[in-house]
Amino acid sequence: MELDLAGAELKSVLNRLRRAQGQISGVIRMIEEGRDCEEVVTQLAAASRALDRAGFAIIATGLQQCLTDMENGRKNGEDPEQMRARLEKLFLSLA
Repeated sequence: MELDLAGAELKSVLNRLRRAQGQISGVIRMIEEGRDCEEVVTQLAAASRALDRAGFAIIATGLQQCLTDMENGRKNGEDPEQMRARLEKLFLSLA
């Protein structure tokens, strides 16, 4: 299954990933500076949520593309059950 992110979808995913990247850099600085544990964990949780949201957005796009492919009869040699199992595995990897 090849992911085809277009325009606004791509921009949204990239923005989420950049936000997470900035938050992770912030966590590293906070640890190096010996900042309060609660502040570090709060920032780390925010980075984790940003990564999760980016992952879910990618999976949602993949689901949409698979459904479109199935409707158009283009399964790329993969039956619907195989496609469903692969997408379920991806989704659960973020859970």
